[in-house]
Amino acid sequence: MARPEARRPDAAPSRKTHIRPGDVRGASRLAVDATLGLTRLVASMHHNIARIPGPLGQFSAEPPRGITGLVYRSIQGCTRLVGNGIDALLGQLLPLIDGAPTESSALREAVLAALNGVLGDHLAASNNPLAIGMRLRRDGKPLPLERKELAAALPAATGKILLLAHGLCMNDRQWRRDGYDHGAELAAAGGYTPIYLHYNSGQHVSTNGRALSVLLEDLVKSWPVPIEKLVIVGHSMGGLVARSACHHAEESGQVWLGYLRQIVFLGTPHLGAPLERGGNWIDVILGISPYTAALTRLGKIRSAGITDLRHGSILDADWQHGDRFARGRAPRLVPLPAGVQCHAMGMALAKAAGHVAEPLLGDGLVPLKSALGEGTVKRGRLDFPESRRWIGYGMNHMDLLGNPAVAEQLRRWLC
Repeated sequence: MARPEARRPDAAPSRKTHIRPGDVRGASRLAVDATLGLTRLVASMHHNIARIPGPLGQFSAEPPRGITGLVYRSIQGCTRLVGNGIDALLGQLLPLIDGAPTESSALREAVLAALNGVLGDHLAASNNPLAIGMRLRRDGKPLPLERKELAAALPAATGKILLLAHGLCMNDRQWRRDGYDHGAELAAAGGYTPIYLHYNSGQHVSTNGRALSVLLEDLVKSWPVPIEKLVIVGHSMGGLVARSACHHAEESGQVWLGYLRQIVFLGTPHLGAPLERGGNWIDVILGISPYTAALTRLGKIRSAGITDLRHGSILDADWQHGDRFARGRAPRLVPLPAGVQCHAMGMALAKAAGHVAEPLLGDGLVPLKSALGEGTVKRGRLDFPESRRWIGYGMNHMDLLGNPAVAEQLRRWLC
């Protein structure tokens, strides 16, 4: 099994940082937002408790009135005032800090990816510096999408493009596990040029899908050599983003879809993930009593990307016309892209087929039926032929990124 090339001894060492100047400003804004949110939650609970409703009485969303309301409004006003002052001060000071280019450390990248997975939609909507912008990367560095610059960045580019899309709360550098990387392996075995998607996994899947479709359109127009084919490998949520991008490309007639030959879905929750559905039930239970209803705001902190995992939603229409936290009917499955060979991999914690835990636990995060697109009559099912389905037993969700058996199956399908 091929391993990524080691860094040359003469390569100049790069500075790696855990914290950048902009991170301080982003963290400050997030702290202010959290304080305001917590104040609103406490005020709501105070108001409902003071009303002394019955245990199953009506919850009131109105803010407290009188002196109590004045106190809470004063706290919120002071918080905003202090927050704006800190933000203005940091805006003047941070440019004075050493701004020499640095390589982001693996720890910083992992923390930002997790934060964006949980709060990414809020970070993007509030223009927080901690929000991750979608880009294509190689070795953790953004790839330019102009032909000359791209040719310089990828001097050994081939006509076989391999795009790897990570999952929720992850980043592109986490494809490498214990020195192994599917992208590097497939490059050595099949002559692919691997590139890696880096995106804010807390935004809606359909939002990311549309952005990826635009990126891929720019990429194929700027690719420095004639393109033979494009292949996508998507892990978990990354597979949903890939399906959403295909849908957008088909609707808008984008060119890149014509180059797409294969997609491999690694543990993708096509039918959704039970952990998100469990979180939704907690919201319902807390909302039963007026004394606990305010606490549902804590559950509603979770990002749009996470709520999309309830049913594996990939379209704008799945969330645009209602409350994304409300329980609702699962949307009908969007078919796999026409003319593209699609492969599905699922994992099972069970040691062998037929074990009682196989359908219940799946890989610990995604049930087997969801990973294989085996929907109901109402939802439909995804058409993965038996020869394009693979199940790994005694493995978990993260084993899809580095298990030798997974790597071997990828080579059989793609090389």
